[in-house]
Amino acid sequence: MTKATVSLQAINDVKEFVNIVMRYDFDIDLVSGRYAVDAKSIMGIFSLDLSKPIVLNAHTDDAEDFLKDIDKFLVK
Repeated sequence: MTKATVSLQAINDVKEFVNIVMRYDFDIDLVSGRYAVDAKSIMGIFSLDLSKPIVLNAHTDDAEDFLKDIDKFLVK
């Protein structure tokens, strides 16, 4: 599993993020506090507190291309 932290500040960020995530066939979860949602679900993402960074769990060992694609959302 690959972990990262992402920040999704605006509605367009969420839409763009979901469009990227949908291209990958492995499971990707977003975790905020005690809530975990499917990163491919726009409604799920909007149920999270987007004012804080969100933990991303990608259930794959080969996430290099994925992390490059979402680079603009990563908290470094």
